[in-house]
Amino acid sequence: MELVWLVPIIGAATVIFALWLALNVLRRDRGSSEMQDIAAMILEGANAFMYRQYRTIAMLSVVTAVVVGAIVGYFDESLKIGVYTGIAFMVGASASALSGFIGMYVAVRSNVRCASAATRSLREAVTVSLRGGAVSGFAIVALSLLGVAGIFAVYSRLLGNPMDDAPFLIVGFGFGASFVALFAQLGGGIYTKAADVGADLVGKVEAGIPEDDPRNAAVIADLVGDNVGDCAGRGADLFESTAAENIGAMILGVAIYRLTGDPEWILFPLVIRALGLVATGIGVMSVPFFSRENQNPMTPLNYGYYVITALSVLFMFMTTKLMMGSHWHWFFLAGVVGIATSVVFVYITQYYTSSAWRPVKEIVNASRTGPATNIIAGTAVGLETTFATALAIGGALVISFILGSQSDLPNGGVFGTAVATMGMLMSAAYILSMDTFGPITDNASGIIEMSGASASARRITDELDAVGNTTKALTKGYAMASAGLAAFLLFSAFLDKVKETTGEEVIVRMNDVGEFVAALLGVMLVFLFSSLAIRAVGGAAAKIIEEVRRQFREDPGIMEGTSRPDYGRAVDITTSAALRGMIAPGLLAVGTPIVVGVFFRLLFEAGWLDDTGPETVAALLMVGTIGGLILATFFNNVGGAWDNAKKYIEAGLLKVPASNPGDEDVVLGKGSDAHKAAVVGDTVGDPFKDTAGPSLHVLVKLLSTVTLVLAPLFIS
Repeated sequence: MELVWLVPIIGAATVIFALWLALNVLRRDRGSSEMQDIAAMILEGANAFMYRQYRTIAMLSVVTAVVVGAIVGYFDESLKIGVYTGIAFMVGASASALSGFIGMYVAVRSNVRCASAATRSLREAVTVSLRGGAVSGFAIVALSLLGVAGIFAVYSRLLGNPMDDAPFLIVGFGFGASFVALFAQLGGGIYTKAADVGADLVGKVEAGIPEDDPRNAAVIADLVGDNVGDCAGRGADLFESTAAENIGAMILGVAIYRLTGDPEWILFPLVIRALGLVATGIGVMSVPFFSRENQNPMTPLNYGYYVITALSVLFMFMTTKLMMGSHWHWFFLAGVVGIATSVVFVYITQYYTSSAWRPVKEIVNASRTGPATNIIAGTAVGLETTFATALAIGGALVISFILGSQSDLPNGGVFGTAVATMGMLMSAAYILSMDTFGPITDNASGIIEMSGASASARRITDELDAVGNTTKALTKGYAMASAGLAAFLLFSAFLDKVKETTGEEVIVRMNDVGEFVAALLGVMLVFLFSSLAIRAVGGAAAKIIEEVRRQFREDPGIMEGTSRPDYGRAVDITTSAALRGMIAPGLLAVGTPIVVGVFFRLLFEAGWLDDTGPETVAALLMVGTIGGLILATFFNNVGGAWDNAKKYIEAGLLKVPASNPGDEDVVLGKGSDAHKAAVVGDTVGDPFKDTAGPSLHVLVKLLSTVTLVLAPLFIS
């Protein structure tokens, strides 16, 4: 256990580093009074939404904690275990909520400073936006690490230090984190895309005014949405990802611990994640050294990621060699597979969502013949992306399982996949930093536009905004890949939990009617959940569209520039609609595995079916997870491709030959029919990539954590 002392030290040092980054950003110039006024409106709207959203989530969390604690205590026949589970749930939920607030708090204060920096230099603007994003990245991952380590240490002591029992008890922490993350991602995603769709359709398509034009009443709501969806929602998402996956890996280490008596197998996930924070800190600080004026801002960000990747391989080598005895080399190679998988997904996502490659250009060319062909081409691209995703996730799981199996340890193959997952998560703080980089630069671009800043500043923020779209897409690809590896990890942890309780293996047989039907319901859940999320965006967007049209109609001075739109009214409408829209899909996600498991348990006890509750839940979990991974891949990538196809046209890069030979090519830019078609495609993709897709990441892991915690409920 020589390296375990690094966990609290690195965790605390990371929090201090995040505070230093925050001070470094917040001390910078906030620009002109016009910039500050716009930033203040964004801050006010974001705070109003977050407080209303988290009041709703808090009430749901308290009720759920009591119910979960009671169920576990009753069916586990231990009041103490039920209380521990309920407390762990609330601790995880509170930490996840705090993660969301941190992500939003720093982002809404970094945007105006990034806008101000853009009036001076590209390099300064990149530094401000990345460090602003890194605050949430480091704080959230450190909170996850310290939270899991802390509750594990406390519960180990309370139970008299039974190292092999505590990991099963702290699953409630992961369930609480997933529960809050689901509602945070849903509510924020519905809000941001409803505002975005409303602003685009009325502003760009109907009124013919630019994006972020101050005459558009929905523009502030749109800028607020970037923070509450992409920052707060994604912060809670990645918090629960790292927490749940960490706990799952610790559970899988229990079998090897019981054979060897060596606690390093349980503690390894904590140590490697701590060292991942060290690698990421060095990578973030290296970015300014690679940054130059007049270069693609993505270049220094990529170099920073390469630094982190190299250091992650080095730390994986050191940690496996020191903690895993004679078997270390197999697990080191499994960890490298996970690290490599994260790099592969960066390139897969870039290929399908960046305008430099064939898929986006295919959508751009299809836009020349109208919205229908744009949507057809985009849909085809989105469906195509599932091939590379399935191949990469499947390959990583197979290779890491084979490598782990070579150790000849019990559960060695499955633990190899856990090590691969931990390797992939080593760069989680940097990925989250790049994700928050996106909304910061998007907000900065809007502030520049609305404040009437110089054209040179607008060019810088436009360039950063385009890069931000790519970084947000990369984050979704990374989150999807980690969810894929974690799904197998958490599924295996569920099987171990059932075996721990009953002493019997759970074998899923798809030729049994109960398990086949449960699997069918699992896939249905994914599609129905997505339908409810997308429908909520459509309903909220319709209200925004009507409001903006009303303001244009009733106050002609808005279009003339002599009157100011009622931004607050648009923000309030979007907030109310988003909070109503998040309830149904959230409760569906939590309730379905419980209802299915209990229903088939009752049928088994009545003697009508041979399928027990754990078997049917396992079938729902396995097939529903696979369906969720594939559908989320489609949503994420097609949405990003449509978005960048629109931006490609807006940049004036779509050219067609002139009608007269010898004349210059004709540019089809903003305002052209091709641009309008691309705007429609982008609007269709908005709820895909920023609401349904990211929410499915959370759903996939929530299915695992809710079944892990409530396993006693399904056992006869």
